[in-house]
Amino acid sequence: MNNLMKKSLLFIALAVALTGCAFKDKAKKVKIDSDTIAAQNWSNDQLYNEARSELNAKNYDRANKLYEILRARQAPGRYTEQSLLDAAYAHYKNEEPAKALALLSRFEHNYPASIDMDYALYLRGLVLFDEDQSFLRKLASQDWSDRDPQANRRAYRVFNELVTRYPDSKYAEDARKRMAQLVDALGGHQIAIAKYYAKRGAYLAANNRAQEVIKQFQNTRFVEEALAIMAYTYGKMGNEQSANDTKRVLQQNFPQSPYLQQEWKPDDMPWWRYWK
Repeated sequence: MNNLMKKSLLFIALAVALTGCAFKDKAKKVKIDSDTIAAQNWSNDQLYNEARSELNAKNYDRANKLYEILRARQAPGRYTEQSLLDAAYAHYKNEEPAKALALLSRFEHNYPASIDMDYALYLRGLVLFDEDQSFLRKLASQDWSDRDPQANRRAYRVFNELVTRYPDSKYAEDARKRMAQLVDALGGHQIAIAKYYAKRGAYLAANNRAQEVIKQFQNTRFVEEALAIMAYTYGKMGNEQSANDTKRVLQQNFPQSPYLQQEWKPDDMPWWRYWK
């Protein structure tokens, strides 16, 4: 068999394979559409139970199609109310945060006295908590301090509202843990900026950022380094008195600190920051 014939057979085989894939995709789409049409004739109970079954099976697109039909009926009782929460969760798991937040806003507006409001707040917090899960962040195992501080603050406010309004909610304990993580991230973000300024010789700006950590994030793991940055930048600015005073505070609070043995210096920036 010559090379030309071999190539022709290869192209034919490839074309057949692609056609088969296209046919399968089309058949799948037709089935989903026909199922959706059939669902129009189901009772509210059937529709909700099927949607919930699809949600539990992680078929999020299919579940949302069924929830949309249910909401379009303006079904009485808890059907519409619960479908908003279920669909919001499905969009969250399907990595569609904007759609999830839109449904949660609709739920909070239409059902302000709902017994599930604590869950709605918790789910909103989770969506915001995971909002910046970018590919590069996952790839680099990026530190929480490198998250967008606005995303951190929005998530913190929602979790704080949950634990304030519903302190005994079953979601409150996890919300408090996430709040602590978010506060830690905000403190770390200030340290990251302080390092950035120090590395470029903007010592006053670096010192101010370190002071913010001392004032606002004193319960985080970044206080020790913040004091070290302050001592370093005071020294660079020629303010030896303040540098020595800060070192004494560092020694009193962190007697085993490595920064007492070797002066703090700005580290090289992690590679992923250059990709932002």
